[in-house]
Amino acid sequence: MTNTVNKAGSLTIKPHFQILDGLRGIAALGIVIFHFMEWVYEPAANFIGHGFLAVDFFFCLSGFVIGYAYDSRIKLIGLNQFFKSRLIRLQPMVVLGSVLGLIAFLLDPFATYQFVYSSGRIIIIFLCSLFLIPFPVMPERSFNLFSLNAPAWSLFWEYVANIFYALILYKLQRRLLWLLLVPAAIALIYTGQHEGNLLGGWNGATFWDGGIRIWYSFTAGLIIYRYNFIIKNRIGFIGLGGLLALAFLMPHFSFNGLAETLVVMVYFPLLVCLGAGSTLPARMLPACKLAGEISYPLYMTHYAAIWIFGNYFTQYHPGVKGLALIVICGVVLLVLFAWLVMKYIDIPVRKYLTGRRLRRFTA
Repeated sequence: MTNTVNKAGSLTIKPHFQILDGLRGIAALGIVIFHFMEWVYEPAANFIGHGFLAVDFFFCLSGFVIGYAYDSRIKLIGLNQFFKSRLIRLQPMVVLGSVLGLIAFLLDPFATYQFVYSSGRIIIIFLCSLFLIPFPVMPERSFNLFSLNAPAWSLFWEYVANIFYALILYKLQRRLLWLLLVPAAIALIYTGQHEGNLLGGWNGATFWDGGIRIWYSFTAGLIIYRYNFIIKNRIGFIGLGGLLALAFLMPHFSFNGLAETLVVMVYFPLLVCLGAGSTLPARMLPACKLAGEISYPLYMTHYAAIWIFGNYFTQYHPGVKGLALIVICGVVLLVLFAWLVMKYIDIPVRKYLTGRRLRRFTA
């Protein structure tokens, strides 16, 4: 359920799209597996070589969810409360991901490049990660925007989208959103054709690709909500989860850039429409709820281990059997760790901060 505050200051409850939560969990798991496998295989040989497109699915889902949660109440709660609520939702895991990234950077037994950097430089890198200030300065890490926690690049753009939503987008009539979506589609098509893929956004050289990716997908998600493009169906969580996984598992084509662009422009918005309109049997509710709750902690805490794995793989090149065991165990352990983070850090911290915010807001 989504909690809201009415004019009297009391809580009201809006229905929750549990299947979309479950799909978010599948997307997060796909990202983790992709990040392991991209160290091992070139994209064309990687069985989950399109796993990075999960980020575009996140962006589309975010546009839909933000519109659903805030379109009708942002004027009531005000910009200050909106930004506080978004900080409470997003920032704790940004901080934890930065801390884990710093620890892994300093203690990585398979790397030595950390000793090249002065304490002052490391502190600056850490602070930039904490406050989501792009700082692509480490060649050993391919000039990631955030050297200590690579996935934070998408959170940077998520914050940008949230700011645009609060200042501009929520005020726009829905037909005007198409004036934003059309140039975004043109920019996305150009990027896919020019680069041959939609992988960019995570490092200094492809910084603006991330802006283009969220520009299209966030706007598309907002349009889905504003026009109520919800398709009633009985496909269910398992069927829609399989359809989402197909996007990550599809082979590479000679027209790869176009294929990925079509997935982002058409397929993912369609899955959001279907996910919002599908039915969920009661027995599947706990699985979808857990998948949704664990997705963000998993996404924001896994990459510290990925750097260690990557340095180990580069140094020792384990065989196929050993590699399979490492990756499978690594994914399982990261999911378990994300569950612990969700249960003992993410949910309690957000609950505490939200309680303080609401008490002050209704005082």
